[in-house]
Amino acid sequence: MGFRSFLEQLDRDGGLLRIRKEVSTEYEMAGIIDALGEKPVFFEKVRESSIPVVAGLVSSKELIARALNIKKEQLLHKLSTAIENPLPPDVVEKGECQEIVEKDVDLTKLPIMRYTEKDGGKYIASAIAIIKDPELGRNTCFHRLMLLDKNKFVARIVEERGTDTALKKSGGELDIAMCIGNSTAVLLAAATSLPKGVDELGMANVLEKTELVKCKTIDLEVPRDCEIVLEGRITKEKASEGPFLDLTGIVDKVRQQPVIEVKCITHREKPIYQTILAGRNEHKFLMGMPREPTIFSEVNKVCECKDVYITPGGCSWLHAVVQIKKQNPDDGKKAIKAAFEGHKSLKHCVVVDGDINIYDSNDVEWAIATRFQADKDAVILPNQRGSSLDPSGDLTEGKKATTCKMGLDATIPFKETGKGFEKEGYRKVDLNKFL
Repeated sequence: MGFRSFLEQLDRDGGLLRIRKEVSTEYEMAGIIDALGEKPVFFEKVRESSIPVVAGLVSSKELIARALNIKKEQLLHKLSTAIENPLPPDVVEKGECQEIVEKDVDLTKLPIMRYTEKDGGKYIASAIAIIKDPELGRNTCFHRLMLLDKNKFVARIVEERGTDTALKKSGGELDIAMCIGNSTAVLLAAATSLPKGVDELGMANVLEKTELVKCKTIDLEVPRDCEIVLEGRITKEKASEGPFLDLTGIVDKVRQQPVIEVKCITHREKPIYQTILAGRNEHKFLMGMPREPTIFSEVNKVCECKDVYITPGGCSWLHAVVQIKKQNPDDGKKAIKAAFEGHKSLKHCVVVDGDINIYDSNDVEWAIATRFQADKDAVILPNQRGSSLDPSGDLTEGKKATTCKMGLDATIPFKETGKGFEKEGYRKVDLNKFL
């Protein structure tokens, strides 16, 4: 369901905490969201802005599934279907996000937050960015935006990804639309790395119907029902961006990054500003969940994959647990190598059998303790492409990050089922008969 519909449903069902006291965007709001464990919260009065703020809408798989009107167990297959079968969204004449059009831009009126005392400035961490590659077409992703002044941001644009390659083709300047307050479907799609030339908004349109509307001042389309749209242009100007918390919860370094000049703001008549905490659950689920279907797809090419979980303890990026139905002696090791193909930034992978609950870290650890022998079941892959988010990897300036990857085959040795590798359960009883 859309952003507003989901918010209203949570409010009706008592799942949205309303804070009516005035709250500041300077550290205070972030602290409250964190203290609440990122449960859905609505800040009615913001000291620095007339626009209310909401947070915590994608802080768990249960909330994400609920927003998509499915069960948590259906998420992996729902995402897989949307990734493999994107459907071009319709472009309509009018959109709620354009009820108000402001050509006199003042970004300081937005409730842009300062999260921690180490932040390089005020940041928008929740906006999706839409650009058009001159050859490949529309691309949707996330760029964190650090406020510079009333009409400018400096954006973290990762090298050799969609926006960066489009910029290079366009001579260093490019129109961009930044949308705040989006449906869960749009957020998930923007966080997914699809093959070049495949429209992420087409994926969103499969997760739930997503209609677009043309921007007022630039040749781009945005989700019709989002809350706020910032229409602008990435310029050749550079500025210092950072420091800011990254996915790992570690403060990222300062870089020279492109400046975005905002030329127009459109929004709903009474917009709601959506925020997320960097390095916490919402950030992790948005980053990690879209990699589960890609791992699932690759592992299924070599053996039968039952489920995949990108674990929060592994920063929802560097660690995965893969559940398989083992039918051949080498299925576990083949699954490990396929998982690394399915998610290039993956660092450690554990493969388990169907009787292991991959969402229970104790159960996974039990499988490692009882079914894994390092000299036989470990796969060590040195000098592999790694993630720039891993501070322990080789992050030498001017070269791609590298790391040593490891896979643990914690499945039961082939044809050893029933020989001491399964847990024994107790008899099920009806406690009502005894209490």
